Amino acid sequence: MKFTKMHGAGNDYLYVDCFEQPVPDDAAEIAKLVSHRQFGVGGDGIIFICKSDKADVRMQMHNADGSQAEMCGNGIRCLAKYAYDHGLAPKTEMLVETGAGVLSLNLHPGSDGRIEEVTVDMGPPILEASQVPTTILDAGSVVDHVVDFNGNTFSVTCVSMGNPHCIIFVPKATDDLVLGIGPIIENDPRFPNRTNVEFVEILSRQEVRQRTWERGSGETWACGTGASAVCVAGVLTGRTDRKIRNHLLGGDLILDWDEASGHVMMTGPAVEVFQGEWPAN
Repeated sequence: MKFTKMHGAGNDYLYVDCFEQPVPDDAAEIAKLVSHRQFGVGGDGIIFICKSDKADVRMQMHNADGSQAEMCGNGIRCLAKYAYDHGLAPKTEMLVETGAGVLSLNLHPGSDGRIEEVTVDMGPPILEASQVPTTILDAGSVVDHVVDFNGNTFSVTCVSMGNPHCIIFVPKATDDLVLGIGPIIENDPRFPNRTNVEFVEILSRQEVRQRTWERGSGETWACGTGASAVCVAGVLTGRTDRKIRNHLLGGDLILDWDEASGHVMMTGPAVEVFQGEWPAN
């Protein structure tokens, strides 16, 4: 299986061009093998770039634990870069089919003609508790709602950007929170599809710092859907403006929750690292 290693702000995935080779039958198992950072190539998961009958390309994504995810904001930027740079869809305005629907992207080439940065229309946030989904509330939106997780009490805001997020604003996003509490919240039964967890420091009304415990992958260096959800949560809780810069472990993302359309726009880098081949056995 030929692959390309790419990352968006340090959120790294292996990409497989399925215009030329089929998606393997054991995709979930392969995702676990290749993503392992000691015994595989290493990554937060694997993304198969497939043909689509409703968009320019289709994104099939598996987390590092093999589970299939609806969408990834950093992953989709790199997918678009690959599709453009490798001639699968050589256009700077691109439609990508995902498990969360068809998304629109604007690609920004560098001086060498290859894509350096991508803006993704992440669509409108989903706020109704049952659609996130979460059972923290029977109806309405979960905004700054006090919840106990195994004796740890937090004010949480729940947002779906095609996948579920639980956002917690904290003075300091420590290892104890991210690595200790993150997995507890991810697997809490009040999130029937599990959830991504964002711990967020407010630096100003236009600037935040985020660490993410990502569903199925553990802590990742960036999370685009999470950064989008944080932008929404910041506005809903009165902590930030609608346009912010989000500092993640792997770099910065620019988010803008457009008031007119209700859509969240995300801009960030997309980088190709290297190519390789995973043996058939």
